[in-house]
Amino acid sequence: MEYNTGRNHLVIREYGRHIQKMVDHVLTIEDRERRQKQAGVVIELMGILNPHLKNVEDFRHKLWDHLFLISDFKLDVDSPYPIPTKEKLMAKPAPLPYPRRYPKYAHLGKNLELVIDKALKEENPEKRQGFANAIAYYMKLAYNNWHKDTVHDDAIQSELTSLTKGQLEFTNTPYVKAYRPQQEGWGDRGGYGRQQQRGKFQQRGGGNSGNGGGQRNDRNRHGGKKRFK
Repeated sequence: MEYNTGRNHLVIREYGRHIQKMVDHVLTIEDRERRQKQAGVVIELMGILNPHLKNVEDFRHKLWDHLFLISDFKLDVDSPYPIPTKEKLMAKPAPLPYPRRYPKYAHLGKNLELVIDKALKEENPEKRQGFANAIAYYMKLAYNNWHKDTVHDDAIQSELTSLTKGQLEFTNTPYVKAYRPQQEGWGDRGGYGRQQQRGKFQQRGGGNSGNGGGQRNDRNRHGGKKRFK
C-alpha cells in the first residue's frame, strides 16, 4: 500500500495526484516526438479537469505554464507559448513606492489641496470663483463628517485663507445638512405597532371571555336553558 507520507510533493493540488504521475511518466519518455504528443494529451486532460479555466483569458497558456511547473521545469517539449523558468517564477516584484503626502489639514485630505492648486492656476475669474465655492462646500461637508456640531462660515473662510494665503474667497453660503442623532424608538416603528395591536387583541379576547361567562350565568339562572328574546 502506498501512503501520502511516502509520496513526492504534490505541486498543484487542483490537478490531483494522477496528473502529476502522468507528467512524471512523460519525463521518462526518451523519444521527443512521442513525448511531445503525450504532453499535448496531458494538457487536454488538465483542461477537462478544470473547466473553470476556460473563462480565463489565454487559459491554454496557463495550462502550459502549469505543466512546466508540475514537471519542475525539466520537461523538454515545444510549447506554443514562451516557456517559463524557475528564476522568473521565484523572482520577487520590486516594491511599489508608497505616496508620502502630508496634508496641512488632515480632515480635509490631500486631494483638496490639489484642487486648490488647480483653482489658483485658473485665470478665468468666474471659474476661479466657482472653484472657491465648491471648495468651501466640500470643506464644510468634511467638517460635518468628523464633528457633530455645525461649523460657522467664518471658520471655513479662515481655513481657506490659511490654505490659499488669502487668494480665494467664497461668495455663497455652503449649505450642508447638520448632523442629527436618531431618536430612540423611531427605528422600530413596526414592532411598536405590532405590540399595540397585540394588546388590543388581548383586550378583545378578555372581553369576549367575560361575555361568555355572563351567558353561562344566564343559562344557570334559567334552569340550564338559553333564553331567547
